[in-house]
This record gives sequence, structure tokens and C-alpha cells, in this order.
Amino acid sequence: MKLLIVESPTKASTIKKYLGSEFKVIATLGHVRDLPEKELGIDLKNGFTPKFVIIPKAKKTINTLREEIKKASIVYFATDPDREGEAIAWHIAEILKPFTHKFKRITFHEITKEAIKEALTNPRHIDYNLVSAQIARRVSDRLIGYLISPLLWKEIAPFLSAGRVQSVALRLIVEREKEIKNFVAQEYWTITASFVKEGINFSAILKKINNKFLEKFAIKTKNDAEEVVKDLKGVLFRVSNVKEKTIKKEPPPPFTTSTLQQVSWKKFGWKAEFTMKIAQELYEKGYITYIRTDSVHVSEHALEKAKNYIVKTFGEKYQYTRQFETKSKFTQEAHEAIRPARFDINKVLKELDLNQAKLYKLIFERFIASQMTQAIFKNIIIELTAKNYTFQSVNKVLKFDGYLKIYDEEKIDKTSKLPPLQIGELLSPFKITPNQHFTEPPTRYDEASLIKSLEKHGIGRPSTYATILDILQRRKYVTKDKDKKFVPTELGIQVCELLIKKYPELFDVNFTAKMEESLDEIAKGNKDYLNVVKILYTKISS
Repeated sequence: MKLLIVESPTKASTIKKYLGSEFKVIATLGHVRDLPEKELGIDLKNGFTPKFVIIPKAKKTINTLREEIKKASIVYFATDPDREGEAIAWHIAEILKPFTHKFKRITFHEITKEAIKEALTNPRHIDYNLVSAQIARRVSDRLIGYLISPLLWKEIAPFLSAGRVQSVALRLIVEREKEIKNFVAQEYWTITASFVKEGINFSAILKKINNKFLEKFAIKTKNDAEEVVKDLKGVLFRVSNVKEKTIKKEPPPPFTTSTLQQVSWKKFGWKAEFTMKIAQELYEKGYITYIRTDSVHVSEHALEKAKNYIVKTFGEKYQYTRQFETKSKFTQEAHEAIRPARFDINKVLKELDLNQAKLYKLIFERFIASQMTQAIFKNIIIELTAKNYTFQSVNKVLKFDGYLKIYDEEKIDKTSKLPPLQIGELLSPFKITPNQHFTEPPTRYDEASLIKSLEKHGIGRPSTYATILDILQRRKYVTKDKDKKFVPTELGIQVCELLIKKYPELFDVNFTAKMEESLDEIAKGNKDYLNVVKILYTKISS
């Protein structure tokens, strides 16, 4: 008998369908070991060695595994293809060391028959660099939680807690709120001329005076604006320039964890935590690839399947195979973007519940769009001159829909029109309107924009974004306004200000990002666990 170990019963059930009778698949039901709950659990004097203990609810699982491993000829750890999955495999191996000779590690990014078969033919040993990186993260979080939280109990209130990453996320929210409160609006005006020709209404905005482009605040007051309107009263406008330019718009790349969470928030209003719950269900049932990733790379066989689907559904002129380059220097974890693992979408949608179907369809369409041709627009810029004033009308006309055939996240206007206009033609505006504006303060973060900012600054990793947002709300450090945007509570502001005052470098955005880079370097084998954790501890204890 061969034994294959995964984390969840759903994942185990899906994999069983693809394996023969010689295999037995067991789920660990998550983690099996962790640091102890009621003590630090880290030997500060001996290399910051962690003291891992079996989680009480996992004892039954461990006993079952011990008995099954005795009977197995070979044991495959098929936990998730990231550091956390690697660590779960290592913890089990450590607990059941007498059976080390039976252990092999396999990984796959989609739960399909082909992927599992390939993984079983390419087993490897547990990657201790990945394990060390995960342990360093857990130890770092524990050091900050246990050694700094008492400061909050003493200064603010009992049972509060500090966190290495979420405290920096809280800082972003608090500092944004201060920017909003300190913002002073600045008034400015624009001038719009409205025309009609052949029954088509269009407008143009004042862009130049004396052939020089206007700065944003060039027209500062109502009087300034009314002077321009008065000066143009009864004046004919001449079409002075017509410029046309072809614009090609590339499709977006397939989803990463971050972009999936952002788009799900914008499109469905789903919290990051809920998006990941539904995505996890889809992954474990074999419908999509692994969901914790910051890579946009796609396997060759998936590119071929996308090509076949596009040619069959839309025709060859819509198909264009491409690989996207992952721009973030922090990229690690899984090696593929989030994409469909099954391409028979009509059949798949009938097998899913409502929320699963919505998310699968979104992932499917985004991936298919990424392998389609560009959308092509004709950009038309009309300049109309009256006296020393130049107005401009910009119109974008869709010439070929390309990837927009299936995926249009921005809701691009494809129907806007301009009447035919010739250089030298004279037009009389039926209205010239002064428009008052005020500069807007920065907006509060919502789930999408906060995740985007965390990713941009290198704070946290794909597997942590949803947890960060959830913890901040559960601890009542932030709440949400009527527009579902984050607002720091008084408690959150107090906690943030105290942590920054006492530990300005530790809770600095740049230091947190550098810490994440150090964890990445441990995973690659380029840095030592001890040195990284020691630097963090020095900053805590100084």
C-alpha cells in the first residue's frame, strides 16, 4: 500500500478519483504542530530554537498516520506547494522520524489526473530551506506578539496584541486617515464648450491659452472663469486640428492571489477572506490551480488548452499566445498564476454552487482573455480654436474588440461617437460652461486598495493578505464606513501611535518589507535562519 498525505478531506476526495487501489489518501485536517499557546516556546539563549508541540486536536490524526505509515511501502507528502505546505510535511516527518526512509515529497499546482501522475513520477525530498523560511516567519511573529503585546496591556488595555505585519497594515490605514483630516481643498475651474452637428452632441474642454497648455490650477476663481466665458460670447470656433492615432490595449495577466482578491472585491463586494474560501473550494475540487501565488506564469499545456478554446469559440483572429512577466521582485511561493484547471466551462458551471460558479467564471474569463489579441481603438483628438483659446475633444472608438470579447473589467465605452469634422470648419457652440472643482483628499483604503498597497510595499505574502484584514477588524483596530472603506478606531490609533513611538524602526514599512525579503532569501538558501531572527530580536529588545 502507498500512502498519500494532504491537508483537507475535500482535496483527499478529489485526488482519490485519480489514483489506483494501491493508494490510500489521508487528510491531516490542517497543521499538526505549532508553538505552545501559553508560553513563548522559543529558546532565546540557544539559537532561537522553537519548541513545537502537537496541536491537541491533531493527536488523533497523528495516531492514525502512525498506524497507516507502518503498513505503507512509501509515503508521499502532497501538501500545498508553498512554504506552509512544506512545513506541514516536515512537522509530520519530525513526529514520525522512525519512518523517514519511506518519506517522499511531491507537489502539483492543479488537482488533475495529469498533474498528480507527473508529480508521482518526480518525487523529491523535503526542502529544508522552505521549511526554515516558514519557521522564521512563525518565530518572528511569536517574538513580536509575546514580547511587545504586554506594552499594549500596560499602556492601553489588557489582552491587546501587536503583530509584525498587521501592525504595519494598521499604520497605513491610520496615516491615510491623518492625510484626509489634514487635507485642505484647493479650488480650480475648467471651461467646457458644447456643440451639436448632424444631431450628434459633443463637448470640448479648454486646454490651451496663447498656444500654451493650461496647468490644473490656471483658472483659480469664478471671476477668472467668467472672464473667459464672456470673452468667447458669440465667437465662432474653428476646427484647427484633427489627430487620429491607433491605440492597442493589452489584456491583463491571469490572476494572482492579490489581483483575484482586488477584482472580487470590486466586482462582487466580497471580502478577501470570503474570496479565498471559495477559491480554496474550487482548488480542492480540481477546478482551478493553486490559489496562493504571486506569479503570472502559465504552463505550456494550459496555454495550448486556452488556444484551442479561443480558436474554437471565437476564431483564429482572436487568439494570441503570450507569457506575462512577473514584475514584483518579491515573487515566490507557487510557480503558476491562478487559472482554470478544467476548460469545459459550460459543464463546470452546472457542477458548482452560485458563488463557486461566479468565481470560476471570473478566473476562466480572465485567463482566456490573457491569451487573446489586443483590443484596437482609434483615438481621435479634435482641437477647436476661438481667439487665443484652444479647446480639445478626445474620443476613443473601438475598432476591434479582441480580448474585450470575453473580459472587460473597466467597462470601456465602445459606443461613443464624434460627428465628421474637417480642419477649417466653423462651429458655433450652443453653450459655454464654467465648471467649479475642488481637489479631493486621498480616499480611504477599501479591501482592494489596501491589498494592492500591501503588495506594492512588499508587506505580507499571498497567503497572508486575507488574514491581515480579518485580524485588524476582529481586534477592533479598524471598522468600515458606509462605503465599506477602512476607518481606524480610537483604539487602533492609540495602538498604532504607541507602537511607532516605542519601536519606530520595527513597525516601519521598509523594515517590514526587508524582513519579507530576508525570509525569501532563507527560502532560497542564501540567508541563515539564526541571523535573520537575531536581527529582529535585537530590535525588539533594544
